[in-house]
Amino acid sequence: MESRVAVISIIVENEEAVGALNELLHRFGKFIIGRMGIPYRQKNVNIICIAIDAPSDEINALTGALGRISGITAKANYSKV
Repeated sequence: MESRVAVISIIVENEEAVGALNELLHRFGKFIIGRMGIPYRQKNVNIICIAIDAPSDEINALTGALGRISGITAKANYSKV
């Protein structure tokens, strides 16, 4: 299956969700190109950006699983390449 490059934007509003988040990212680690995290203390949230190269099904599976974790919002943005 052909892979696609995408960026998954994640906002963590509940620190208790970090364990489940890291477990998912570890499970999909073979597809992850890079990760950037920014703690935004003024709003008490964490902003994470994941660059990924994977089949669309895998990207959708990861994004959907992240979105089902209470306190986490996730959206994927795909490249056209």
